[in-house]
Formats: sequence, structure tokens, C-alpha cells
Amino acid sequence: MTNTFMKTPIALTIAGSDSSGGAGIQADIKAFSALGTYGCSVITALTAQNTLGVQGIVDIEPAFICQQLDSVFYDLDVQAIKIGMLSRTDSIEVVVERLEEQRDKHIVFDPVMVATSNDRLLQDEAITTLKKSLIPMASLITPNLKEAAVLLNCPVPKTTGAMGRMVEPLMALGCQAVLIKGGHLEEEESIDILFDGTEIYHLRSPRIQTKNTHGTGCTLSSAITALLAQNFSLVDAVRTAKDYIDEAIAHADTLSIGHGHGPVHHFHHWWPCLATN
Repeated sequence: MTNTFMKTPIALTIAGSDSSGGAGIQADIKAFSALGTYGCSVITALTAQNTLGVQGIVDIEPAFICQQLDSVFYDLDVQAIKIGMLSRTDSIEVVVERLEEQRDKHIVFDPVMVATSNDRLLQDEAITTLKKSLIPMASLITPNLKEAAVLLNCPVPKTTGAMGRMVEPLMALGCQAVLIKGGHLEEEESIDILFDGTEIYHLRSPRIQTKNTHGTGCTLSSAITALLAQNFSLVDAVRTAKDYIDEAIAHADTLSIGHGHGPVHHFHHWWPCLATN
């Protein structure tokens, strides 16, 4: 009998840790796993947080971020990389330096830049470094409306039309594709806009009424990364990931996690089955 070796899809997340498990590294690993991709991680910051908010942040020293990256790339055959929270200029610089040799990989950048309170999480210098060095390396960037506004130094759009006008200026920053997440618009549907460098896609889904949306942005970008690691095309990866996050949000209220804004249900496809056995 001949054993057939199948290459395991591997995705790396470079992001901050969420102690409540709903966002950041923890959400990324859950999404990778739910979609059939092996996940590994490089932690850039530790947070003390729960469903009620963030109580503290400790940045990881750039030298140790570098060591984590070297360890992963030396041993693991990573096919796709998701980048989330990078709050310091020197941290951004070390990630960019180490990714120079990984340009053949899919690189998805989810710019975690603005807190729910509307406070900026990055200094102007760090934002400049992101725009100059990291975004041009990205296969795809996935800003929400607030993050897109920070990148372009413009007001937050209030309509889908204004959101669409952000696509070309964001592409001009040097990335290969843009996905603007429109979940914060007050419209009947939740509309995301994808531009793959050739065609613009308006991805629509019903707006789901729930307060349990913690980690939606992290989960969507990591779901896309997981599928890119499996050789999905960009458009198919984004469409499939959006279907996944829609279902994760729709099932969020079946969980009872914390006293505030709970997480989406990353394992909605499996847990009900397990509960009935």
C-alpha cells in the first residue's frame, strides 16, 4: 500500500492576544481551525480584556517578536499570513523586515487602529510606517470604515457610495486588493466592498441583530487567510469567509459568554451536533 502525503495548509497570525478569547490571536486560531487550516501564531501584544472592555495592554518587545517569526519560518511551511495589531513603529519595522523573504505568501493585513471608543490605538508615526512599509507588502487589506478613514485621513463615510469612493485611494497605498468592511453603516444590509485590482464586488448580507459581535473583524480576516492557505482564489476566499462570519454572528446568541459584548460563534457548525449526541 502506498501512503499518499497531503500537504497540510498552514496559516500564521501575527497579532495581539485577547484574554477573553473572542478576538485577536484566539479568534484567528479558532477561525483557522474551523475552516480546516492549521494555525500558528506570533504574539505582538498581551491584553487584559473581557466582554466589557480592555483593562490593560502590554506590548511584546520587537526582539522577541522577531524571535517568534524566525522560529515559525525556520520550521513551518506557512502558506498564508494574517497581520492584526501592531501598535509600535519598531514592531512594524521588524515584521516588515522578516516578511521580506515571505513575499511569495498570501499576506492579509487587518489594520487594528481604532478602538470601539473611537480612540486611536496607534501614534501618527506608526500609521505612517504602516502606510509606507507594510501595506505595500499586503495581498489584501481589510479595514473597517473607521480604519479606512484613518488611513486616508478623511471623515468616516456614512453611505455605501462614500465607502465605495475610498477603494481607489486605499489601493494607491500599494496593496494588491482591498476589502472595506461596511458593518458600521446604518443600512438594512451589511455591505462589504472588495476590489481585487480588476473588478469591484459588493458583498451583501442581511444585518443580524445581536450585541455579540466581539471579534468579527479579526475572524473575517483570519477566515480569508485560512482559505487562501488552501489555494482558494481571492474572490472565492472572501465570499466563503463572509458566509462563515455571517453564520458565526447569526449563532452568537446561542453562546452565553460574559456580561458585555460576547464573541461570535466560531464553531457553530460543530457544537450543536456535539450537543445532540
